Amino acid sequence: MVFDAIVIGAGIVGLSTARHLLKSRSDLKLLILEKEERHAFHQTGRNSGVIHSGVYYLPGSEKAKHCYAGRKLLEDFCDEHGIAWKRSGKLIVATQQKQLPQLRELERRANENGVASRWLAAEEVNDFEPHVASVAALSIPEAGVVNYQEVCDALVKDLKNRGAELRFGVRVDSCVENSEGLELKSVGEAFATRLMVNCAGLYSDRVARMFNVKLESQIIPFRGEYFALKPEFNSLCKTLIYPVPNPDFPFLGVHLTRGVDSRVTCGPNAVLAFSREGYKRTDVSFRDLMETMAYPGFWKLALGNMGYGLHELWRSFSKASFVRSLQTLVPEVQAHMLEPYPAGVRAQVVYESGKLADDFIVKRSAHAVHVINAPSPAATASLALGETIGNKALEQI
Repeated sequence: MVFDAIVIGAGIVGLSTARHLLKSRSDLKLLILEKEERHAFHQTGRNSGVIHSGVYYLPGSEKAKHCYAGRKLLEDFCDEHGIAWKRSGKLIVATQQKQLPQLRELERRANENGVASRWLAAEEVNDFEPHVASVAALSIPEAGVVNYQEVCDALVKDLKNRGAELRFGVRVDSCVENSEGLELKSVGEAFATRLMVNCAGLYSDRVARMFNVKLESQIIPFRGEYFALKPEFNSLCKTLIYPVPNPDFPFLGVHLTRGVDSRVTCGPNAVLAFSREGYKRTDVSFRDLMETMAYPGFWKLALGNMGYGLHELWRSFSKASFVRSLQTLVPEVQAHMLEPYPAGVRAQVVYESGKLADDFIVKRSAHAVHVINAPSPAATASLALGETIGNKALEQI
């Protein structure tokens, strides 16, 4: 069989893209290939479950546009499919006077991005979060929480109802292009298609290079580690409590998130992973590590941000340091209140210059569309992002 389209990757972006393709063209023969034995195994299923409002992103950027549109689409999808979600609201908290200019910049971005916000003086903050210490905060009422695994479960069901075929445990190792399309090869199998959509997440750059896509960048994996408050201490966080982020990095800092199940997670940090699937400090892939070490962009990033990197590394090994980060926001948090929680790995594109990519990146090749960079807020933005990627794909079919 020759498929009209094959999507590589059954994370939330791949599933959303496939859904848009079939909503637009119900006659398409579509196949989704996933190397794991289930969907949403990596980035989608290993995060804090936040529905982002779009406050952080540069006005006019792809992140800003897709997060704004995607949030509403996601909420509607959850309502349609009976998925629990909550518009809990968020506080971005300044704990020092020197953070106030950056908090004002976030207020400006919120206004330009169409995101509702309210500036709170220190005496007002505790009306929202009684245990927070601050000099001021920005209240973002439209932020929320959801379980993205449940969203993907519903997407898979929807796709099957629309006639999509899903194959798990299939890793694409190579491809052959010809004038008619592509032949994707896995161990003992080959799949012919007119078009391929690369939503391979942590491996999207490697898949793109199979298609001779010129990239002046590489994915560097960063592990995000978490703790969770023990249930008896959940009252310390009612909503979402975030620090003012470092404007030089696309990471939002260690924060507290009360999930849709009322569990409070604390994190993540951002530390170099020695494997693209390095969910533990002991997880090491020789290929992944050597690829990172041999990449000049990594060394430019590391040497230019030595202090930040060493602080993140120390916080990874020192629970006391992690706790101190939480205490800047909620002073009552103590080490004995925390229990382990699964880590995630962020697929972060780093340019040869050492600069971190801070927007979604989608590229094309002759018979393919490649999603090169889609970290947070990709889950929130997924349905809108899937429309954009899907439309690019439909232009090529």
